[in-house]
Amino acid sequence: MSDQNKPATRADEIRQALEKEIFQGRLRPGTRLDEESLATRFGLSRTPVREAILQLVYSGLVVKKPRQGAVVAPLDLHRMVQMFEVMSEVEGLCARYAARRMSPEEKAALADLHAGAAALVEGRDLDEYYAINRAFHDAIYDGSHNEVLKEMARGLFARLAPYRRYQLNHPSRITGSFGEHGEVVAAIEASDPERAQNAMRKHVTIQADIFAEFVSIMA
Repeated sequence: MSDQNKPATRADEIRQALEKEIFQGRLRPGTRLDEESLATRFGLSRTPVREAILQLVYSGLVVKKPRQGAVVAPLDLHRMVQMFEVMSEVEGLCARYAARRMSPEEKAALADLHAGAAALVEGRDLDEYYAINRAFHDAIYDGSHNEVLKEMARGLFARLAPYRRYQLNHPSRITGSFGEHGEVVAAIEASDPERAQNAMRKHVTIQADIFAEFVSIMA
């Protein structure tokens, strides 16, 4: 089972709650994240809290400082956009290779994943949609049949996961994301590498634009 398909843990729940507070400005840059206080707040032991903080450090939302411990990092939108630029090229290449290399069975499975998200879009179930979104992208990474590229894509996805999750809160974004996925699926099913690459690059670039806009509104 890949990381993208693992069930949510207590640490995941804490991390997502803290991510939301960071993006909404309720946890300002420089705020210290005290493990004991957070454990009390969430009614859990310090172990899942510590794991959640480590995940936030990995994504760049939190930094470890001498004598201060874990503190909320400044939200560097410029760096985030640069990461999305790289992600758009990497995922675009994954989609290009997937259009050339996916088996009929893999294409059918990808189409089924996409179709299964329709009800989630209709019901605006953001958490479940994000879960199937991760599985969708993961299937395209696998479909590239390039181990080096898959490792790069999954590493970048993990770093950008908080931003990709949060941009779904933007009004109408879940509908737009679903439509963009449809364009990628259609291109891969048609075995059209150029079209698949362009559709995926467009999809990832829009995510960056939406996130930057949404955070500026919320600030």
